[in-house]
Amino acid sequence: MSQLYLRFLRIAQVVETQNTAVRNIDSNGLLLLNEIALQHLAGKTLSVMQAMALKKLASPATLHRKIDALREAGLIEQIFVGKNRRTKYLVPTKDTHAYFAKLSKAIMSAVNS
Repeated sequence: MSQLYLRFLRIAQVVETQNTAVRNIDSNGLLLLNEIALQHLAGKTLSVMQAMALKKLASPATLHRKIDALREAGLIEQIFVGKNRRTKYLVPTKDTHAYFAKLSKAIMSAVNS
């Protein structure tokens, strides 16, 4: 069973090095991206402040830098909801969905190897 996961990791590394948007994002940034995407999928889109409060990932200052890096890489965007222009929410972009689709193919490839 561990061999399956290790095959996936090998394929995922290739996906990450080939994806220019993800290539320069460190592991904490990818963990933050995963959390943003999971919360968005669950209908609980994170605000910038909520993301910065994810102490299990890093300090608020570090998370703020990671948010900026993800935004600059085109992996997330900040949106406003309704007329409230003070609260910015983080949502995954098309590039993030494409990256996750490639990782999904990597999982299938690992299973079928």
